[in-house]
Amino acid sequence: MRLTILIKCPARTVNPDFALVWLDTREKRWSRESHQGVDLPAWGELQESDGQTVLCAPASDRPLCTISGLSVTRRQEISATQGQAIWPSSVVQTQRPGHWRLQAVDHESIVAADSLFAGHRELRSHRH
Repeated sequence: MRLTILIKCPARTVNPDFALVWLDTREKRWSRESHQGVDLPAWGELQESDGQTVLCAPASDRPLCTISGLSVTRRQEISATQGQAIWPSSVVQTQRPGHWRLQAVDHESIVAADSLFAGHRELRSHRH
């Protein structure tokens, strides 16, 4: 299953910072589709724990953003459609939480013509 999530940084009056990401719950990967004012790599890995989904850097456990309240069960049930997004201060200049909102859910398997995640299993085996 693939989820499309819009993550907004703490409110600004003009041109709010955001990131639109796809979460691939089967492969445990995410990819950045669009962004403004948010410094995220093009893709990374997902970790899920206690009702939270964490976007991590590629081939790393370093958290980039924690999406609070979002979890997907084994039966592909989604726990929430919106909530807080917490950014480490190294990614965004403020420590105030932002917000996330579920934009779309795709239950069908997607096979990309040019997979961004090609070779990602090899990346895992090279971690130290």
